[in-house]
Amino acid sequence: MGRTGFAELPLHSGKAPQWLVKRMIKLAREISTIIIDEYGREVFLQRLSDPYWFQAFGCVLGYDWHSSGVTTVVTGVLKSALNPEEHGVAVCGGKGKASMRTQEEIVEVGEKFNLSTGTIERLKYSSRLSAKVDNVAIQAGYPLYHHAFFMTEDGKWAVIQQGMSLRDRTARRYHWLSDAVRSFVVEPHNAIVGDAKREIALDMTARESGGCRERSVEVAKEDPRRVARMLKSIRPSYQRSLKEWIKCSSLHDAGGYVAEFLSMPLTVNWKALKKVYEFQPRDYEELLGIRGVGPATVRGLALISEIIYGEKPSWRDPVKYSFAFGGKDGVPFPVDRRSMDESIRILRDAIEQARIGDRERLRSLKRLRRLIPEGEF
Repeated sequence: MGRTGFAELPLHSGKAPQWLVKRMIKLAREISTIIIDEYGREVFLQRLSDPYWFQAFGCVLGYDWHSSGVTTVVTGVLKSALNPEEHGVAVCGGKGKASMRTQEEIVEVGEKFNLSTGTIERLKYSSRLSAKVDNVAIQAGYPLYHHAFFMTEDGKWAVIQQGMSLRDRTARRYHWLSDAVRSFVVEPHNAIVGDAKREIALDMTARESGGCRERSVEVAKEDPRRVARMLKSIRPSYQRSLKEWIKCSSLHDAGGYVAEFLSMPLTVNWKALKKVYEFQPRDYEELLGIRGVGPATVRGLALISEIIYGEKPSWRDPVKYSFAFGGKDGVPFPVDRRSMDESIRILRDAIEQARIGDRERLRSLKRLRRLIPEGEF
């Protein structure tokens, strides 16, 4: 299990027109059926977990490829297009209120797939913790508003979820794949893709955050009254934010500070910390899994670990390179050519075999061709 990548996209308002959605559902059903029949459900999940392929898939279906809306529209289209009985794959959750039904839908689909109670509980846990990690363990200013959980009749899963930054009107998409995860809390991704890089972001999943993760667990297992005293000791009553005395901390050389999400938490969920104290988690994954442990609590524990105990977390945004292939706006970016070629080949073959009209086939191939350097289609 692991996060396989994430993409950062500009936010677009409005909804896809109904005529387009209907056409997308039909085409998505045909392409998905061919890929599942030809390559299997496991490869289908692998393709969905690749942010390059997912974006190209949205483009082929006819949606603006460089838009945050592709995430919610394409996952919604797939939820309608995939038939659990026919494809052995189902989509749970979705955008906004629909995401709140993910756990319930996992149970419904799991029973339909005749999965064991233990497998269903594991799937529910994977859904909840993947969202918790991207919402809490990585703090770059993108709270989640969309969570789609793909599951197969074999108990495999993938997650496509998206967070929104109102500050600069961008969205960041996260991809997870069950077969790729070794740990939920230690660099669970294979690729990290984005158009913008924050000057500073808290990344508790980074390998270099290992000492801070361990110390955070030890601190959280202390009596909450002692934790409160530690927090108070690093934030005198007259200071509202760590930013006011940043020069005194080891963050001084970080090169930037985003007060929106990296300020010293003004409050911590003390009820949650009391639950942590009573539960005594064995590791950071168990700590994150406790309900009520949110961004402020994680941030407070990280700051105590760094400033009092010298265990620094990573304050570097985990985005590593620009999103997508195709260069729509002419901005240079590194490209994984092997991934691109494989993505294009699978999509092209599926389009050519799909039971659709010649006009729709030509339109789809034309949209796909836009993503490919001239002379390579």
